[in-house]
Amino acid sequence: MRIVNDFSLSAVLAGLITVLVGFTSSAVIVFQAAQALHATPEQTASWMWSLSIAMGLTCIGLSLRYRVPVVTAWSTPGAALLVTSVAGVSMPEAIGAFMLSGALMMLAGVSGWFERAMKRIPMALASAMLAGVLLRFGFAAFTSLQTQLLLALGMLATYLGLRRYLQRYAILGVLLVGLLIAGIQGQLHLGGINLELAAPVWVTPSLSWQSIASVALPLFLVTMASQNVPGVTVLHANGYRPPISPIIGWTGLTTVVLAPFGTFAINLAAITAAICMGKDAHEDANKRYIAAMAAGVFYLLIGLFGATVAALLAAFPKELVLVVAGLALLNIIGNGLALAVREEAHREAAIITFVVTASGVTLFSIGSAFWGLVAGTIATLVLRKG
Repeated sequence: MRIVNDFSLSAVLAGLITVLVGFTSSAVIVFQAAQALHATPEQTASWMWSLSIAMGLTCIGLSLRYRVPVVTAWSTPGAALLVTSVAGVSMPEAIGAFMLSGALMMLAGVSGWFERAMKRIPMALASAMLAGVLLRFGFAAFTSLQTQLLLALGMLATYLGLRRYLQRYAILGVLLVGLLIAGIQGQLHLGGINLELAAPVWVTPSLSWQSIASVALPLFLVTMASQNVPGVTVLHANGYRPPISPIIGWTGLTTVVLAPFGTFAINLAAITAAICMGKDAHEDANKRYIAAMAAGVFYLLIGLFGATVAALLAAFPKELVLVVAGLALLNIIGNGLALAVREEAHREAAIITFVVTASGVTLFSIGSAFWGLVAGTIATLVLRKG
């Protein structure tokens, strides 16, 4: 069986780090979005359950179907948008808006217009955008020295040593050493963590013009521009070319089906997906889909034990997560920069893309990855000769 032959511990670890980074970096924004809609504790837990189940099923199903590391995520910009845009919108109206947004994503996939648009983006710009998106994670691995010197220094030293002698297990060693140091320092706050199953809570959807204008349409646009565009770019920049239209269609359908339980938007991941696509996941690029499937399994576990796992992840020092993520992405940042400047014809436009993306600028609730591509595209059109 191919899956058994392709299985590796490094891929499973990459999947674990993917989930770890995804949850610890943005779960608090999802909680804030639920609170903005006056969700009960049971409804908030249901949101985490449905989002985790949605990510787990799509990661496993799509990666197995296309044999490439397809990693999905909730829309972090979408969650941030909800925090500020749901005033006067009831929970049922928000759920209806989630379903409409998911239906629009499904239409964008089925019609094929999104994939046609993505094929026109030069590889240099795509690679520059990827490097710019990931750069802050690389910075965070080293700025952690300012707040947790011993922890971060021990993990960095472990990384260098294992990259010299045991490259495939460098990140595993970094994680284990980080947990050991954090435990010795008493920074693993595991007390009070109880094993508890999550329960889905159904909310009957409804729609209003206000929820369509202030939630559904902005959520769709933000998710496509700030999440799916970078997500496709990460796949292409790492040499993977699965059919994008059905992937977008399936994420939209999943959003529609699970929206009544709190799934506001499922889309292609970018930052976390890159962790599953590097050599640390597997030397053989054709076997890295196992990392995305492993991430899907961990997401399903989080869905079943949502509150428990979220509390466990929160028990880790944030610097531990930042260092692991930053080091896991170093090679991918380097590869992105190398591809960005390889062709002289696109070099200046690619640098503009990289700088704008790395700046973190947000305009109209759309993140810097999209604006980096816009700036790079304009620069390409203005600077090209002939």
